[in-house]
Amino acid sequence: MAPVHETDMVLLPEGLQALKQVAQEVGGDRSGASLNLDGGCDAARNRTSMCKAGLLPTIQEPPRNRKRPQRGRNRLCNAAIHAVRLRVERTCAWEEKCKRLGLRFERIQRRHDGMTLMASTLINLREFCGT
Repeated sequence: MAPVHETDMVLLPEGLQALKQVAQEVGGDRSGASLNLDGGCDAARNRTSMCKAGLLPTIQEPPRNRKRPQRGRNRLCNAAIHAVRLRVERTCAWEEKCKRLGLRFERIQRRHDGMTLMASTLINLREFCGT
């Protein structure tokens, strides 16, 4: 949980520390694992802290209105993982349009699952039928 007025950039170092602590308590190996973030977290300080934590930063570099690509070594960005991340974010944004699901009016779990299935069906029909 975080305050609404704080950005992800401010919360990232604290989140990395919490991730390291949880991985240490569980005994999980985080070396070589990728951390997929959006372009807002693209800063040298953030990439360095992720590498020190044993994670591979997968951040798509924003173009920043450049006509030519920046010189130097290309940054690591797994395009397949990033594409899946964008699909998940898009799906969550579509589900947020359904106010009844976001506020969770339904108290019975089966009824909520049914409403989620119905909303997903309507979202897919709108997307694929074009209406």
